Amino acid sequence: MNYRILFVCLSLLLSGYVGAQTPVQATPTQPAQEQVIRIYGSADCHYCIDAKAYLDQRKIPYLFFDIDRDPEALREMLAKLKQAGMPTYGIAIPVVEKKGELFMNNIPFEDFLKKLD
Repeated sequence: MNYRILFVCLSLLLSGYVGAQTPVQATPTQPAQEQVIRIYGSADCHYCIDAKAYLDQRKIPYLFFDIDRDPEALREMLAKLKQAGMPTYGIAIPVVEKKGELFMNNIPFEDFLKKLD
């Protein structure tokens, strides 16, 4: 083993040089996480499929969480509904979080889609 390399690495680590680098910023082309629409729904739900197609057509970024297959996503959605004072029973999916606003598909679907813009 080359002790000189080990000594240099250890010296740099102890001096704080390695851990004190400037944090990397997100590139401007990546949407900020809080700006991305979050959709909680089911891969088998036609409203969820239509909502994703609507966003795809308009090139609006979103994250989709399948609450049927991902128990953590289901818990997250229920916690957000509860925190917003919304019912956690009789949920009309998809449930959408957009810029901090939470809403679900419990209005005419065309009106729901307009809220996604």
